[in-house]
Formats: sequence, structure tokens, C-alpha cells
Amino acid sequence: MKLIDAHCHLASPHYHDVEGLIRRSRKAGIVGVIAVGSDLVSSRNVLELQEKYPDFVFAAAGIHPERASVSQKEVEAVCRLIEEEQSRLVAVGEIGLPYYSVGGGEVTEGLLEERKELLKQFLKVARKVKLPVVLHAPHSCANLALSLLQEVGIERAMFHWHKAPQEVTQAIVQHHYFISLTPELCYRERDQEIAKQVPLSNLLLETDGPWPFKGEFEGKETEPPFIVRAAQKVAEMKGVDLEEVGKSTFENSVRLFRLHQFFPETSRFQRS
Repeated sequence: MKLIDAHCHLASPHYHDVEGLIRRSRKAGIVGVIAVGSDLVSSRNVLELQEKYPDFVFAAAGIHPERASVSQKEVEAVCRLIEEEQSRLVAVGEIGLPYYSVGGGEVTEGLLEERKELLKQFLKVARKVKLPVVLHAPHSCANLALSLLQEVGIERAMFHWHKAPQEVTQAIVQHHYFISLTPELCYRERDQEIAKQVPLSNLLLETDGPWPFKGEFEGKETEPPFIVRAAQKVAEMKGVDLEEVGKSTFENSVRLFRLHQFFPETSRFQRS
């Protein structure tokens, strides 16, 4: 079974032994990681990792919406980076909208409007370079983000670390976007309900590492092999074979991020 970790902050200082992580991941059946950027520095760093491990690390560049402050200078620098390195990137992300507090402060209407305009700026760049987007837009932000995708005309998108009402989840699926869930689905009823709502054709798995998890993962450092257990849980809840979950989520990742050249066996849906 092949799996792809659809969202991991691999450039985090927490991961001081990337070679070891990749070795352990490959042994567990993980064949790739979508390494996302959350600012200019990390976006550059994931590109360096992509250059060093081109058959395992797939890079995305962006600015996390929950950053306490974001200067226009940095935004312009990341947008330039995306345009200059578009051939080496598989997505624009992590981008989105803030639901939780930003730098310990309140998410005011004014701040939300500011980040909404920032998101639109990144969406327009993504449309220009024809890359998918990786969105952080939990809870009430999910519906707003969905509206912006439609407004700008984005065809490929992934709602990462998804948490939203059932009607919003259904709308995301109906628009043929993808939803990514974390190992939280192994122990949180909320995430298990979402997993039941999302068809395998729209489902991806991620760790959001190095974010720590509870339950059976308590006290363990988050690494891509965690999604093996998540895949097992999805299979259990949906009453299907583990191989079917693995095959579907793997192919969904390849389709969304256009990774066909790395996995020739998926060429049959290269134009989908």
C-alpha cells in the first residue's frame, strides 16, 4: 500500500533529521510528503528540501493565515517566489483564513477582512500559475473560503485539517474539491463524523506535522507514518478494505498535486 502525507510542515526546526524521517516513512509505505510553507523562510526551505529529496518531498509555498502580522513586502516576496519556482512547486499553501486567535489576539472583523483580501491575492496567483491551493479554513471560515474559490475560479483545492458543518462539507465535495483529515480521526468523534461524510473520491490524509496528537499518539513525535493508522481507521468506519482506502487517497493526492511523473502507474487519470 502506498500513501502520501498530504500536508506536513517538513521545514519545521522540529524535524532535525529529515533523512531519518524519510527512511522511516518509506519503510511504512509512505511514498511522498506535501511539504507546505507558512512564511517566506519556510517556503524557501521546503524548496531546498525538494531539491535534496526530489522523489519524496513535494513543495508548496504560502503564508499561514494565523500569523500575527503579515507585511505586504513578505506577501509580494512569496508571490514572486511562487511565480519564479512554479515548475518546482506542486501547490500554493498553506494559505487561508483565521478562525483561531492570531498571535494571542482576537480575530476581529477587520482582521478577517484583511486576511480575506490576502487569500484572494494568493488565489489569483495560484490561478495564474495553474497550481492547486492548500487551505487552512476551519469551522465557519470553510464556507467563506469555498465562496472565494468560486469567485476567483480555482479548480483544484484541498481543505486541510478540515472541520466544518455537514452542509459545508457536502458543498465542498459537490464542487469536486478535496478534504484532508489528520490522525485526530482515530480518537475524535467530530473527525470521525466528517470522515463518514466524505466519499473516498474526495478524501486525503495528512499529519500536519509536527503538530502533536493525543490518544494512541500521545507523547510521540508526529511523522508521516501516522497516516497509516488513520487509513486503517477510515477503512474500519467505512467498512471497506484498507487497500481500497490506501489506493484511493494515494491516487487523489497524485491527481490533485499532478504527481504523475513520479508515479507512472497513475498516468491513466493524468488529465483528470
